[in-house]
Amino acid sequence: MIPNITSIIIFLPLIGALLTMAARGKDAVRWAALVTTLITFGLSLVLWFGFDPAVATNLAPQLADISGPILADSLDIKYYVGIDGLNLLLVLLTTLLGPLVVLASWTYIKKHEKAYYTLLLILQTGVTGVFASYDIILFYIFFELTLIPMYFIIGIWGGENKVYAAVKFVIYTLVGSLLMLVAILYFCYVAGDAVNNGVFTADYYKLLAYNTPLSMQTWLFFLFALAFAIKVPLFPLHTWLPDAHVQAPTGGSVILAGVLLKMGTFGLVKFCLPFFPNAAQEYAMLFAVLAVIGIIYGALVARVQPDAKKLVAYSSVSHLGFVVLGIFAFNLEALQGAMIQMVNHGLSTGALFLIVGMLYERRHTRLMEDYGGIAKSVPVLTFFMVLSVLASAGLPGLNGFVGEFMILLGSFKSTVIGNPLLIALATTGVILAAVYLLWMLYKTFFGPLTSDANREMSDLNARELGLLVPLAAFMIILGLAPNPFLQRSEPATEHLLQVIQEKQAVVLEEARAAQFAQDVPLSLDLPPVTQEIEAPLRETTHTP
Repeated sequence: MIPNITSIIIFLPLIGALLTMAARGKDAVRWAALVTTLITFGLSLVLWFGFDPAVATNLAPQLADISGPILADSLDIKYYVGIDGLNLLLVLLTTLLGPLVVLASWTYIKKHEKAYYTLLLILQTGVTGVFASYDIILFYIFFELTLIPMYFIIGIWGGENKVYAAVKFVIYTLVGSLLMLVAILYFCYVAGDAVNNGVFTADYYKLLAYNTPLSMQTWLFFLFALAFAIKVPLFPLHTWLPDAHVQAPTGGSVILAGVLLKMGTFGLVKFCLPFFPNAAQEYAMLFAVLAVIGIIYGALVARVQPDAKKLVAYSSVSHLGFVVLGIFAFNLEALQGAMIQMVNHGLSTGALFLIVGMLYERRHTRLMEDYGGIAKSVPVLTFFMVLSVLASAGLPGLNGFVGEFMILLGSFKSTVIGNPLLIALATTGVILAAVYLLWMLYKTFFGPLTSDANREMSDLNARELGLLVPLAAFMIILGLAPNPFLQRSEPATEHLLQVIQEKQAVVLEEARAAQFAQDVPLSLDLPPVTQEIEAPLRETTHTP
């Protein structure tokens, strides 16, 4: 095993960013970024083979790196990263998409290449750090770090309304995350006072050991959940996403859909559910309803989009509604489905954005009416488009089916949100997804050839094949043999649900004890008859 492997995977892209800045010439810059991301992905496979599901029966990380306090001894804030069943697949997804995004930008980015690839590598460090952090302050630093490069990637290399989209993205995310910072500081203070000898603590496991009183769970839960719901994005906080996707360059859209949005759903699972379990369960139905609205709304709006990229953007609102639904079902099937669906969405939607970007490079238009019949001109590209559409629509045998089936099954069995009507409405999202995705496929690739430009369109080259083959392979593997992936996350997911259940019981018992103490005071306030009976007992038994 390579020492400090997790830290190397996090910070190697940052080192690569420095090398990219120092590189001279367009080709040197691109190759520096590509080699860095390829090495990072290769090293991340060590995490896959080095992770042992047999010992992952709790949330303790494997392959962990930890330091002492990094600010002051009076503050328990440390560098603490590692890998567990909840973050393993997301870290691997991040490192897989890294070289694909670099290759996707190879000919698309034609100005300020050095700055673009540098920001892309910094962004990969931030996202990987978010998933691997076990100190909540460190998590927050990485969480905010992702804002800066994404802002410039959209604002400099985006479309016509790039500045508007970039500013909207930052304002939405920053408002939510700053409110979460207030909640983090307060929570770390009160938790440290209770479980860390009065010392402020940001250690995930010490915070997990603290049973947050009911009196403060609700407002802390909503401050955390607001930041994560904006990042998902959950309806009605989704309006920044279509603008950001449409204006972003192809590489930015892939990394945004593939992993940036998963920071929100991952935060809900890792922080909101175990830290504030009673409030999370109390308001689970609210989040389930919003998720189902997002599923249906995103699908209906996607259906009427003339712009292929905007259609795929709204499909993310719909698909991630399934993930949120699974998270708040509070059972193993649904939560496992949500975890695997995060990865599935990154693969299939990432592929769709890549294909739309390839079409744009050939015709410089994203309007579906400008295409038509191109399946005759680009049969290889058509194959990958059909595969990606069917995977995204949830066809059995492909990856999208596994996650959505587990989420719907678990949600139906849930004792928290198991409303048959609600789950039936959520199921319509699968049908609607097939409607808008197949409509896009027909409108763009099939039918009569509409112009000479479509007739003369070139098919995939070797670089583009290298982009789509890995994603297609994982879509098929995850669809036909999902067990190796599910087995990596199952022990941690099961333990998380057990922790949530135990903490709910303890918090309720503490609340009942406190209420009982207030409603039934001690013997000083007992009725006179009882006091008269107790007095001689105290004298004879010497009860203090």
